[in-house]
Amino acid sequence: MTQSRTLLATLFLSAALHAAEPGTLARNPIIHADVPDMAMIRVGDTYYMSSTTMHLSPGLPIMKSTDLVNWEIVSYAYDTLADNDALTLQKGRNAYGAGSWASSLRYHKGTFYATTFSSTSGRTHIYRTTDIEKGPWAENSFRPSLHDHSLFFDDDGRVFMLYGVGNLRLVELNEDLSGLKVGGFDAVVVTNAHSVVTMNVGLRAEGSQLIKHDGKYYLFNICWPRGGMRTVVIHRADKLTGPWEGRLGLQDKGVAQGSIIDTPSGEWFAYLFRDFGAVGRIPYLVPMQWEDGWPVIGVDGKVPDELNLPPSKGLFPGIVASDEFDRKAGEPALPLVWQWNHNPDNALWSLTARPGFLRLTTGRVDEHFLAARNTLTQRTIGPESSGTTALDASGLKDGDFAGLALLQRQYGLVGVKSEGGANFVVMVSAQSDSPVEAARVALSQNSLYLKAECDFKDRADRARFYYSLDGRAWTAIGNELKMNYTLPHFMGYRFGLFHYATRTAGGHADFDFFRITERLSSAN
Repeated sequence: MTQSRTLLATLFLSAALHAAEPGTLARNPIIHADVPDMAMIRVGDTYYMSSTTMHLSPGLPIMKSTDLVNWEIVSYAYDTLADNDALTLQKGRNAYGAGSWASSLRYHKGTFYATTFSSTSGRTHIYRTTDIEKGPWAENSFRPSLHDHSLFFDDDGRVFMLYGVGNLRLVELNEDLSGLKVGGFDAVVVTNAHSVVTMNVGLRAEGSQLIKHDGKYYLFNICWPRGGMRTVVIHRADKLTGPWEGRLGLQDKGVAQGSIIDTPSGEWFAYLFRDFGAVGRIPYLVPMQWEDGWPVIGVDGKVPDELNLPPSKGLFPGIVASDEFDRKAGEPALPLVWQWNHNPDNALWSLTARPGFLRLTTGRVDEHFLAARNTLTQRTIGPESSGTTALDASGLKDGDFAGLALLQRQYGLVGVKSEGGANFVVMVSAQSDSPVEAARVALSQNSLYLKAECDFKDRADRARFYYSLDGRAWTAIGNELKMNYTLPHFMGYRFGLFHYATRTAGGHADFDFFRITERLSSAN
């Protein structure tokens, strides 16, 4: 009977795919950009998704879709996670690869909840609002920091979080979510959750996402067998407290971590991510069927390239967008595609000091790019993307460096460095983990154009930097940057507009625009 249902589901999906007109189907990856650790809910016919952005501010992004394919950022749960030396890049500390990690997203009795945890704050953070798109968000937090937790409102009114690595623990919260309930349930409910796949793992089961369907509880986790790939593990139980039984959920292409979602018409999909080199961890959707009370993910256990869903309209302007830095009355200062590297110093950036320009002013002296505050970033996208800006460097002080970066631990950047009363176009590469000035060209004018191009096709992960004196003729500068996704930063490469001082604070850099395209267009 199970084989018959599997065959029918496969034939149905195959027929639906072949019946569609060319170019009318969605394709995986759904978003070719760094959107990891997704949590997703459906409210009516609208889907909402949260993700991880760690050391960036604002954080805990909320995205919206009506078709599971085309997404736009509509909100952030917080402006800043906390105020400490690591998050403000003070006293030599930083939150790279830390900040806040995987989130949980819920809608319960008219209120939206987005929750996360942080080793940087040492707390579990709960954000709530009645309007997920416009806010405002209210926060409470408590200790300890519950790793990769899944918030769950049970039918009896009790509230829980299931969390942990390997041994997964269920804890009961106070009814108002203010903290762990004294005397409430607190026990490991799944021991060695990865053991249903193997005990020989490099990454034990984590990334919990918990749902209830048709009277049963279902728990989704990720693990990584040694010598293998990221793998989905599924457990189910009749009671939240167990006992739980588990099985392998999916093992294909390393697509894993997430849960499942249904459409208003009754179709089911798993939403998962895939490590894809320097561009980051990118979302996939995978068809799912129910068989004998278990979610069966994939088509014959495989992740399809095409889906019977509407095609993507592209990532502009919902996920990434160009910005001319012109603002009309009532518009937000920065579109939601932008995030600061760590907490910004809001006194040191402006879109009004020189209307039509982003002005970055230095407030202190820093040794290098990764230590500098107020770098404004947004995602790179695959398979190709190019970022361009125009910089007026007339306000730089001696020792200042301003320009365009590709942010990761092994970063690259191009910009204007002011030294000894003269300006230079400089390209810096940190591919070796230490910044090296790869090229320097004397500059006889205050304004110029800068470009960074990224090739992520087939994980080529190559980047080149360019400058132009007139915005038309481009000159390559420095070395090709071999981009590398490093765990200390744990994030795909991002375009960044930066300005920092190495000698005297108080200089300013003016950026006229930032333009992003999904193609490489530099001229030789």
